[in-house]
Amino acid sequence: MDDAGASLPAQMGAMGREARKAAVVLRLSDAATRTKALQAMAAALRVEADAILAANARDVADAQAAGLAPAMVDRLLLDPARVEAMAKGVETVAAIRDPLGAEIDRWDRPNGLDIARVRTPIGVIAIIYESRPNVTADAAALCLRAGNAVILRGGSECLASNLAIHAAVAKGLAQAGLPEACVQMVRTADRAAVGLILGGLEGAVDLIIPRGGKSLVARVQAEARAPVLGHLEGINHVFLHASADLEKAIAITVNAKLRRVSVCGAAETLLVDSADAQRLLPPVARALADAGCELRGDARARSLVPGMAEATEADWSTEYLAPIISVAVVDGVDGAAAHIAAHGSAHTDAIVAEDGAAAERFAALVDSAIVLINASTQFADGGEFGFGAEIGIATDRLHARGPVGAEQLTTYKYVVRGTGQTRP
Repeated sequence: MDDAGASLPAQMGAMGREARKAAVVLRLSDAATRTKALQAMAAALRVEADAILAANARDVADAQAAGLAPAMVDRLLLDPARVEAMAKGVETVAAIRDPLGAEIDRWDRPNGLDIARVRTPIGVIAIIYESRPNVTADAAALCLRAGNAVILRGGSECLASNLAIHAAVAKGLAQAGLPEACVQMVRTADRAAVGLILGGLEGAVDLIIPRGGKSLVARVQAEARAPVLGHLEGINHVFLHASADLEKAIAITVNAKLRRVSVCGAAETLLVDSADAQRLLPPVARALADAGCELRGDARARSLVPGMAEATEADWSTEYLAPIISVAVVDGVDGAAAHIAAHGSAHTDAIVAEDGAAAERFAALVDSAIVLINASTQFADGGEFGFGAEIGIATDRLHARGPVGAEQLTTYKYVVRGTGQTRP
């Protein structure tokens, strides 16, 4: 696979062919073997922690020297706690129920046919991602749990980190007796590799998953010759209904915006119900400002919070990934839902409300992958959903939505058992 003498198209074509062979091995493997590999991967991540951190330090230094934005550097940065979190995430994936072979449904027909719908791997998945080296471990673990071979192409800004993490993954596969081609890493920063993956690697790739900025996702969706599972930016909203408890409103809004501004689950817009904005907005705005957040509001918001900067039309559709939040006063649940439909990315949106009927109407009206009631948008995370890890938050409507874990990386087939029936 890593034949330095071969051309890039030849190398990538070989990766596709090896992945296809590995996918057959994985599909026929048992759950215990895949669990053993995952446990060995987690152990190897801990053993190789120093090497991973050293590689990451080189990546971070290069990124800072290149002037990468602080939020992007934060996404790139690893420390001992984050490496340990990667290992624990792999262990959690190892412990979740294996999805393969599970019967989704089963029924009998009047003619005696026994029909079962059964979970099965997708096959070969290619994942193209930026900045976050932990995706290497997460993606490897989830694809392995779901019985898929995977080809990983990380961003050039974290190539050294990704290769170090992949080395630990390969050790885990070897210890379980699985082919190292089950998880392959593109070892070059050459952008031509992305184009070759989008071309499908001679038909080897069954699904492409992009995880990164808007330009990456747009390119993948425009050029891919294989199906794409989309992950768009997180233009997420917190809506404070007139019935909101003020303490909850403050705590949820501050956490949703500022816990980590660089994650896709961070809130980017605060919506406040006009029916009680005078009670809610000033103290929430003050709490945000005291925590170091810049606020940009519409006319109604600025009339209630003197000194707030004026929001432009672009602010409503901007993923800041920074301590900045846009603020709009809207008319009830319907006004909030209309604003989200016009400017959101169908990622994650939350309502703070004591009125249960209003909260349920919001959940019904807002067609986002994740809708929260009285909870922070920062819970938009596969680990928080109990998936162990995630590939990303899918914002398309097919074939998965929300956090993409192991189960979401399977498809199904029908197994029909008969006793000699023929169709008249």
